Amino acid sequence: MSGTHPSGNGGRANGGRAPRALAIYLKDHHAAGSAGARLAARIAESAEDEARGDLARIAQEVQEDLHTLERVMLAEKVRPNPAKDTLAKSLELLGRLKPNGRITGRAPLSDVIELETLLVGITGKAALWKSLAEGGTKASVDLDELLGRADAQRATVSRCRDRAASRAFARRS
Repeated sequence: MSGTHPSGNGGRANGGRAPRALAIYLKDHHAAGSAGARLAARIAESAEDEARGDLARIAQEVQEDLHTLERVMLAEKVRPNPAKDTLAKSLELLGRLKPNGRITGRAPLSDVIELETLLVGITGKAALWKSLAEGGTKASVDLDELLGRADAQRATVSRCRDRAASRAFARRS
């Protein structure tokens, strides 16, 4: 699926700029993606040895996907919203302060919650790629490939989340 709309102009008649709703949508996804890239990197750094390689690859791909979104935004003549980006990053930082059942150190519950948050972000990103595929974009991006990659990311993160949940909720005799 190419990144262009069947009409050849991305469905736009306003001098090549993205419609207002699309511009807001892209800015919102950029803000979420900025926070998500930070979260993915932090998850990879704190991962158990068995998952570290997979999660480091996911973190790299999430960062690459954010750059792809920036290319889409450039093609659509949409700039990121610095206020939204800063707010999203600040909320990601605040998320680190959540109670985890321990006064010091990292609790296994933190891994579960953070991996679930990353799953939500990847699902949202897949929805973005699908929306762009349906509505068209001027950007030259392979939306089928991006959707497939998001599905693979979801599967990997879901397996890591399942292992983390098993560790966090294991009954100790």
